[in-house]
Amino acid sequence: MNAHLHDHDDLAAHEGADDGAHGRPSRSALKRASHELQTLGEQLLGLPDSHLQDLTMPDRLREAIADCKKMKLGEGRRRQMQFIGKLMRDVDPEPLREAVAAFQLGHARNALALHQAERWRADLLAEERSGLDRWLAEHPDTDVQRLRTLIRNARKDAAAAPEQRSGRAFRELFQFIKSALADADAQAQAASQRGADDEGAP
Repeated sequence: MNAHLHDHDDLAAHEGADDGAHGRPSRSALKRASHELQTLGEQLLGLPDSHLQDLTMPDRLREAIADCKKMKLGEGRRRQMQFIGKLMRDVDPEPLREAVAAFQLGHARNALALHQAERWRADLLAEERSGLDRWLAEHPDTDVQRLRTLIRNARKDAAAAPEQRSGRAFRELFQFIKSALADADAQAQAASQRGADDEGAP
């Protein structure tokens, strides 16, 4: 075998060792991990203070996040984000990632619930009879008289003046729908949990 080729293979193997041999993470892996921690830090900044208070983290990291929240965009904030990323190397990031994911999921669910309520309101106002029939098919326990009154009032407001589309009757109808959807979702979750408990029972 050509000695030069053999030497070249040994050199390539040695260079590859820098990318994770002997259990040491490569430079690219370290850089990627650092970037992920900084991204997680940015996500933590997006959490409300009430959520941050419930998280377990070193006081120094908590204070750094609080200070960063007060800063405007610019070089100072960029350096503070790097500092937060550095501090996060000494903490277990998984509980923080789980907290961010849970908040984002809850936020997405809230947004979806609002969109659903808006669609139902539009359907009930645009086609009262068929829209109401569909609603009652899905929500048979609804106070029908109350819902009819809310629909009628909202339609009267809209007919009287376009600007009333964001008036009191529209808001009351929206709140009625949103509350009913939330109750139905809570009942569905409770039923699902009871089913899971029954399956797990001995």
